[in-house]
Amino acid sequence: MSQLLIYREKLNLTQEQLATKANVSVRTIQRIEAGTIPKGHTLDALCKALDISKEELLQKNIQETKNNYQLLKYINLSSLLLLFIPLGSIIAPLILMHWKKEVNSITKQIVSVQIVWTIAFPIITLAIAFIGKWLSLNKQVLPLTMVLLFIINVYIILRNAIEINKNKKLYIGLNFNLF
Repeated sequence: MSQLLIYREKLNLTQEQLATKANVSVRTIQRIEAGTIPKGHTLDALCKALDISKEELLQKNIQETKNNYQLLKYINLSSLLLLFIPLGSIIAPLILMHWKKEVNSITKQIVSVQIVWTIAFPIITLAIAFIGKWLSLNKQVLPLTMVLLFIINVYIILRNAIEINKNKKLYIGLNFNLF
C-alpha cells in the first residue's frame, strides 16, 4: 500500500479532491498510489497538501518498514564494534545500511549520534585533562572519565536497540542528520 494512499485516506480525501488541493492531475495521484515515486514539484505539492514531510511521503510501505525493524536494530547494534575497531561505531552501521539499502531517517540518526559522540569524546576527554591539571585532581580522573564516556556510549546503543524493538524509533537521537 502506498504512503500517499495511506495519508489520503487518513484525511478522508478522494483522489480528485487531493488532485485539486495539490494542483496535480488525478492520473498523477493514481500513478503514485500504484507505485511511482513522486519527484520535484509534484512531491512538494503533495507534501504541502497533506501537511507531511517528504520523508514521510517517500517512506517505504508499512509492511516493508515493519519487516526492517530487525535490520535497524542490527545496524544500531553494529555500533558496538567500537569495542574492537577505532571508528567502528560509525563505519559498521554505514557499511550495513548501504549494503542492505536501508538508508532512512532512523539509520541516518544512528550514524549521526555516533558521529557526534565520536567528536564529543576527545573534546570532553581533553577538557577533563585540562581541568584536572588546573585543579590538581588525581591522575586517575582522566582514565575514569574515558571509561565512563565509553559506558555511556554503550548505554546509548543498547537503549536505542531496545527502543527500536519496542516502539520502532530511537530513544536517544538528534534533531538533525549529519548526512
